[in-house]
Amino acid sequence: MRQARDGTFALLFMVMLTIAAGNTALQSVLPALGRSLGVHDAEVALAFSISALFWVLAAPFWAHRSHRHGRRAMILLGLGGYATSLVLCGMFLLAGINGWIGGTAAFLLFIVGRVIYGATGAAAPPAVQALVAGSTTRAERTRALTLLASAFGLGTILGPALAPYLILSHLGPVAVGLAAPAFVFALFGVAMLVAVWRRLPDDRSDDSSHGAVNAYPSIGGQSSGASVTAAIAPEGGGRIDARDPRIRWWLFVGLVMGHAQAMTGQVVGFLVIDRLGVSPVDALGATGLVLMTGAGASLLAQWGLIPLLDLRPRALVLVGLALAAAGCSATGHAATLPAIASGYALASLGFGFVRPGFTAGSSLAVDASLQASVAGKVTSISGASFVLGPSIGVALYGIGHALPYDAAAIACALLLPLGWRALRN
Repeated sequence: MRQARDGTFALLFMVMLTIAAGNTALQSVLPALGRSLGVHDAEVALAFSISALFWVLAAPFWAHRSHRHGRRAMILLGLGGYATSLVLCGMFLLAGINGWIGGTAAFLLFIVGRVIYGATGAAAPPAVQALVAGSTTRAERTRALTLLASAFGLGTILGPALAPYLILSHLGPVAVGLAAPAFVFALFGVAMLVAVWRRLPDDRSDDSSHGAVNAYPSIGGQSSGASVTAAIAPEGGGRIDARDPRIRWWLFVGLVMGHAQAMTGQVVGFLVIDRLGVSPVDALGATGLVLMTGAGASLLAQWGLIPLLDLRPRALVLVGLALAAAGCSATGHAATLPAIASGYALASLGFGFVRPGFTAGSSLAVDASLQASVAGKVTSISGASFVLGPSIGVALYGIGHALPYDAAAIACALLLPLGWRALRN
């Protein structure tokens, strides 16, 4: 029995990892694809902003329906939407690469594929959480859900790390090029869909276990822990307004920090191409390296340094903002690959401190009856940052290559005195 339960957990862990890895892999190659197809950088950012918007809008809808329709059905829906989206995106990009349609037309159709991912991919994570919650005791639940949430973090590393090695030049007479990762990760999605179909039973029941909304899986968007808090908290608790003085400044810090992280992460692929002066294809490996070091630094903060240092939420936020400001400034003015990677890693380390800091600060500011409400607002802020953040970053990048990084550094620096005065442990 225990062996079967462990096997089910491993399968569900892989579902979460696959959804995150495929999205971030595509995000890591898209700047190079956009430049290769001759489309504006803003169109690249728009593709992911629209996908994130649909995820933010659809996630609460699916989270409330996993119990009614069955968790297995919701997971299959999420994986099916994920795989379908990647196949369509790959086909549209393939048409653009081979000149069958224009680059702008290819990207407009690509956005349609991304809408499918945003609208349906959000169905899987809450259902996965609910299945794990329903198969564990209260003592085991927090640890199991936290481990499950780490799959998103691992996906943000594995996606950009694998993407450069999945490039194919041609498949017969057809040029595949940078569209290949979309098809490969679609195959991973289909494999997971088949595994879930065969191994998970239909689970519609009357148990009270539930999942929660997960933030949009994006580069730099590691789990804050809020989704775990919401999944553990009892349903039907009280509600709290985001303007409540107990949590408003914590949420404000999270909102500004999230936009700073989304801005800088979206344009780093363009920065590598322009600063190193290489072709989009040649820049892909370097971009993957930068993104991988950034994600690794963020996870190092959350998994290693924060437990070791045992800092309280206010200290986490202040230390993280200082590190993020320094790292963003260094990245924006770096001229070599080691300098870009080091600066981005330092910024990501700082963001890795701030994200759990503002999450824990918001949670500790209220009593148990309001935990689910606060966690929902934290998750909404984390997801909303990737709706406008990428487009803002690309718009600033069009004015000056260092500008999005300087803007993020200034924003983090200005938050320091505010956090010193307004935040309380």
